[in-house]
Amino acid sequence: MAVRLGIGDFSRMTHLSVKALRHYHDLGLLTPAEIDPASGYRFYEPSQVPVAQVIRRFRDLGMPLEEIGQMLRAPDAGARNQVIVAHMQRMESQLAATQSVVASLRALLAGPPEPIAVEHRSVAAVRALAIRELVAMPDLDAWWDEAFHELTAAVAAAVPPAGPRAALYPAEFFQLDAGEITAYIPVTSEIRAAGRAAMVDIPAAELAVAVHKGAMADLDQTYGALGTYVARRGIGADGPIREHYLVTAFDTDDESRHLTEVGWPVRPATPSL
Repeated sequence: MAVRLGIGDFSRMTHLSVKALRHYHDLGLLTPAEIDPASGYRFYEPSQVPVAQVIRRFRDLGMPLEEIGQMLRAPDAGARNQVIVAHMQRMESQLAATQSVVASLRALLAGPPEPIAVEHRSVAAVRALAIRELVAMPDLDAWWDEAFHELTAAVAAAVPPAGPRAALYPAEFFQLDAGEITAYIPVTSEIRAAGRAAMVDIPAAELAVAVHKGAMADLDQTYGALGTYVARRGIGADGPIREHYLVTAFDTDDESRHLTEVGWPVRPATPSL
């Protein structure tokens, strides 16, 4: 005789709430073995307990339900492991980001950062291969990686770059948590663009420039120091912030060696009479 488990008992056996079990049923993730046609009551079999326990553990690890479904429906161990490994790699990246933020917070609490050097620079207009899209601030890191992987591959296959990777960040991005970001690589000649990339003209600009060394989690400190420098002198101008990526994760895994030039738009210097 088959053993039927009511949803309440099944919930207690798996530590999954009744609400969660109903949701997993609606998604087709964990379908009851039987549904009473008259009452609509859900019944499960003991053999489904291990499946429910696997689902709960992966949810505890933050795996999206869609990916859990892919794993459960995988045709073989290789396909299943591919989903699991991809999620583990994301977890490792998130852990590294968390550790970087913790280190940054400790440094802030220990005392004010070292003063930064600022130089004024006139930047000429350049022709560049670029990806320009509306990006929300929480999505920036993932978008940045994808955009520069695409741009770097396209440039490497065509012409030598004419300068470092760079990006433009309009004021709206910081003020509204979203804005049109331009990621670009200056090039020595025209490239036949494909995909999201297009050839664009990056305009000339007058900038106050500071070099940020180290993890991107600390980049706001350089922004703060540079913005203070500009505000105290009353030389700020309209225009996007420019970041020039001299050394990045594309070049080295050691965050302490990353170098990012931050350019704050300023008014042109007035010639002395």
